[in-house]
Amino acid sequence: MIRTVFILFLFLTNVVFAQNKLNLIPYPQNIEVKNGNFTIPEVLKLNNDLPKNETEYFRKRISSIVKCQDSKKSEAQLVYTKLPKTPAGKEEFYILEVLSDRIQIQSYTQQGYFLALQTLIQLFEEHQSDRKIPVLKIEDQPKFAWRGMHLDVCRHFFTVDEVKQYIDYLAMYKLNTFHWHLTDDQGWRIEIKKYPKLTQAGAKRKESMIGAYVDNTFDGKPYGPFFYTQEQIKDVVKYAQARHITVVPEIEMPGHALAALTAYPELACTKGPFEPATKWGVFDDVFCPNDETFTFLENVLDEVIRLFPSPYIHIGGDECPKTRWKECAHCQKLIKDNNLKDEHGLQSYFIHRIEKYVNRKGRKIIGWDEILEGGLAPNAAVMSWTGVNGGIEAAKSGHFAVMTPGAYCYFDHYQGDPQSEPNAFGGFTPLDKIYSYNPVPAELNAGQAKYIMGVQANLWTEYITDFRQVQYMIFPRLMALSEVGWGTSDPKNYKEFENRVISQFKVLDKMNVNYAKSIYNISGKVIPAGKGIAYELSTSQNSNGIRYTVDGTEPSVHSEAYLKPVSIPGSLTVKSAYFEEGQLKSAVSSQQFTTFKTTGKKISLEQQPSENYSFGGAFTLVDGIIGNPRQLGKTWLGFQGKDVNAVIDLGQKTKFSEVYFNTLDNKGSWIHLAKSAQIFISDDNQKFKMIKETGKEEILNAKGKVKLGVGNQNARYIKVKIENAGIIPAGNPGADSKAWLFVDEIGVN
Repeated sequence: MIRTVFILFLFLTNVVFAQNKLNLIPYPQNIEVKNGNFTIPEVLKLNNDLPKNETEYFRKRISSIVKCQDSKKSEAQLVYTKLPKTPAGKEEFYILEVLSDRIQIQSYTQQGYFLALQTLIQLFEEHQSDRKIPVLKIEDQPKFAWRGMHLDVCRHFFTVDEVKQYIDYLAMYKLNTFHWHLTDDQGWRIEIKKYPKLTQAGAKRKESMIGAYVDNTFDGKPYGPFFYTQEQIKDVVKYAQARHITVVPEIEMPGHALAALTAYPELACTKGPFEPATKWGVFDDVFCPNDETFTFLENVLDEVIRLFPSPYIHIGGDECPKTRWKECAHCQKLIKDNNLKDEHGLQSYFIHRIEKYVNRKGRKIIGWDEILEGGLAPNAAVMSWTGVNGGIEAAKSGHFAVMTPGAYCYFDHYQGDPQSEPNAFGGFTPLDKIYSYNPVPAELNAGQAKYIMGVQANLWTEYITDFRQVQYMIFPRLMALSEVGWGTSDPKNYKEFENRVISQFKVLDKMNVNYAKSIYNISGKVIPAGKGIAYELSTSQNSNGIRYTVDGTEPSVHSEAYLKPVSIPGSLTVKSAYFEEGQLKSAVSSQQFTTFKTTGKKISLEQQPSENYSFGGAFTLVDGIIGNPRQLGKTWLGFQGKDVNAVIDLGQKTKFSEVYFNTLDNKGSWIHLAKSAQIFISDDNQKFKMIKETGKEEILNAKGKVKLGVGNQNARYIKVKIENAGIIPAGNPGADSKAWLFVDEIGVN
């Protein structure tokens, strides 16, 4: 009997604990929920010696829930104690205690106090209806010192008020770094008093690309001039400082410089004339590494450093084509005179020289991982975007790094089904993928891991034309980034995190934030089933509410209820949606299937795709879904500098006479058609015989939609080798870099 009572006690305790799981994001490191409640009063009495700026922020944030009134300490319901001398690494530490009659905060710094207030605000928001916050104690601090969000204001510009809203979003979820991308090919957005032409000529462009890149269409409308005055920048920096957010400016060099070269063409290797880019992408004209250029950049950096107190100045360093340097007599002499290996060594020379200047000013540089080319400057930090390797290389050599790999941290990618999302740059980065990210690569030991400063997400705005769409692209993904940066994310408990995200939607609704509702929509996944495939549907809600059709009609509440994965016996279209109480609650998801004899069969790849474009892995090539050239998200595999070498097991000897595959042409994004393709067959997966070879001309004539007659064949295994274009030739965006090869379905019939 005693044993039974004890077990029942444990069960009830666990139930209470589960019910007391609070809807906080990021979730605290340590939280103890106790018995009892603090009742939210009509007027909250604040100790009258609380830190002024942070407390004023708190008053405004909770003004719709409770009014605040200053009071002497003995009567106060919110009191603060500053802890003595701050230990290293404890700058953001705080203790928050909610008692039955008052709330107590302790921290070493005002930054810690501010973070405690953010937690308290979320507790007030969660319990504003029942007005009872549970008695609890939280001891908390972040795992990572750099928790950042980036905003590109060059491709599309956002006002000072919009930038301030963006900073507010970061503060709400305890991010502490705002990376402001201020210069690029498409626009120069910062006033430099010594060089007024930068904003006179470089802050506008004659038109902008619209739609998907492959469409190559433009709006014909002048854009700008748009830029921030130095007074506006001071205002934004001050605003961010009040929220304990560091603003890191980015001044791009040596590439992404067309807007600057438009104003001062003498800084290029060729003398122009130039104009700010109207396309998106990478362009050959870059800064020439001569004394005139370095004087210009040093003068620019002088004004930037005066405006931004950040310890780091971001100098870009990414995607710098070497085409002009190869053709420039001065650059070639510089390479020879300084015993540099090649143009990559010249880039290193450029970055080293800038770093020495910035260091003399008491600051440090940080740049995208291409600054590793030719050797990293002595004190530079790396922002690892092309993957994790840049961060690994930096950390292993004793340099600090911020992890921002495109596969997990690019918020310009799709976050839901591309067919029901606004046009995006490409890729597929849903909420659960971001939440699964660990910024510390497994390849690093404990000593090396200390060089990982943290994590950042980037928002490039080629396809983001207004601030409502900015909101859509960062929410709710910013919440996942927040918890990853805080160090309390746990992919095993993603569903629990998703529930906390949904609870935050009420707050965003009150703020009139245009957040994405992709997690409500139907998510589809193709899975092998018997000798073919099936389509597995899911939603964050109860899957009993999913209805679907396979005849092309729109789903209704009376359509087939989803009970198990939908069998795909041949080419058809599955449409699905989520209904609740008879009402449509999601977008209608539509997926067309085109089946081949390869569909659903076992497939292996000799080389794996880039992590940015690897959704579904090798199976993506035999899942019955033809990729959309305007959407590089879920249905394409992308390989940079690698061939596709796929072996498909048809299960038994199978007759066929045609082979199909699609490859993509999008040179502005460094994506080139395949150079060649070879088809092989085998009965034992050991000895293969080539049955067909095709060259670049035939692939070009087919516009990437390749259909090869191979005669009458009968084999179990088929190997398809699709050759990457290799190094991008001069005259193309990304010249001298490795080309991307994009491939989708491989079929035989």
